[in-house]
Amino acid sequence: MTAAPETAPVNRWRSALGVYLTRRQLVILLMGFSSGLPLLLGFSTLSFWLRETGVSLAAIGGLLTVATPYSLKFLWAPVFDHVRIPWLPRWLGLRRSWLLVIQVALVASIVVVGQGNPQTSLGFLALAALAMAFLSASQDIVIDAYRIEILDEHEQGAGAAMTQAGYRVGMLASGAGALALADFIDWSLVYAIMAGLISTGMLAAIIGAEPVSRRPPPPKEPLKFLRHAMLDPLKDFAGRRGWLLILAFVLLYKYGDAVAGAMANPFYVDLGFSGVEIASVTNVFGVVMTMLGVFVGGVIVARIGILPALAVGGVAQAVTNLTFAWVATQGHDLTALTIAVGTDMFAGGLGSAAFVAYLSALCNLAFTATQYALLTSLMAFGRTALAATSGFMAEWLGWPGFFVATTLLAIPALVLLWYLAKLYPGGGTRTAALSA
Repeated sequence: MTAAPETAPVNRWRSALGVYLTRRQLVILLMGFSSGLPLLLGFSTLSFWLRETGVSLAAIGGLLTVATPYSLKFLWAPVFDHVRIPWLPRWLGLRRSWLLVIQVALVASIVVVGQGNPQTSLGFLALAALAMAFLSASQDIVIDAYRIEILDEHEQGAGAAMTQAGYRVGMLASGAGALALADFIDWSLVYAIMAGLISTGMLAAIIGAEPVSRRPPPPKEPLKFLRHAMLDPLKDFAGRRGWLLILAFVLLYKYGDAVAGAMANPFYVDLGFSGVEIASVTNVFGVVMTMLGVFVGGVIVARIGILPALAVGGVAQAVTNLTFAWVATQGHDLTALTIAVGTDMFAGGLGSAAFVAYLSALCNLAFTATQYALLTSLMAFGRTALAATSGFMAEWLGWPGFFVATTLLAIPALVLLWYLAKLYPGGGTRTAALSA
């Protein structure tokens, strides 16, 4: 007996929600927590500790450049696609063996950072923080590759949501959680506790299943190996239909949001909002709405597919920027700000879930770590470089005009998405990646 017509859509949405109720998604959530945890230990938490002990602002600014490995991780990503650790892969497989080895080293590096003395051994502390950032970025590479390979295409949106949810909770633990602990215990113990929380990711690596490998054995000759590891992923990507359009879309999908986000805090200050008001709306309510958005985005990807979900997210991201133009006309109105931040963060989370699913599905499973690291580095470069003109735009157009302009900046990406949908009418991004 078939379902009644009126109940069929309900059943399809229930099935889409069920994409979260798998062991794989739980593993990905735990890995996301382990991935987000080290980030702030080398950024805001570290800068707070340094300033608390009297380190100069100039030295703090210089030391925070140790986070450079996050921007350059594509350079060593091929190692995790093609190099096998002796013995361990026999029991754990390529991905999980690399993940456990990196996590053990990451735990040690976090403990070592905590043992540093900012007043007497700042150079040692910088080197330890650099090692921590390198290992954290390496962990991100392996976790991203694992998530992409273990999930089917319709599950990628939910996987993106679970990753981002875990990531934000990890950042909360190493940010607000670490600062709260530091009021009662020594910083060395704070960092040791944070290191212990990486065990969450280790547990995930142990209980998770190893993805089925689709990587051909690499050549043994050194030059051929380097060509296979470094050049073949690029050649593979360039063999796809519309690959330049895909790269342009990756650059531009978050363009309007990046420009608007770069000027968010100056906008709040100009309207007279206090630090407490900004923090309560953006860092508390906003985070909740972002997480809600990514979970809804994962369901939409599972229900209607990646490319349609990108369209929904792209339009939502553009339209919600207009709410800030409205706030600019209201002045210091906390209710208006809460509405604008809530809708914008929800739309941003929805779009991010679809976008991460799209980037994941673009990767050929023979070069997962390398291609995803390259795509996310391109995305990060675009977000930073394209937002550099935001201040000039705000001064020239004024706040209402500025936010209307950020809405219009979303149009090029939506046009590119329309062309990509014509190139791949059935979605089929992973099919295209595998057959390129």
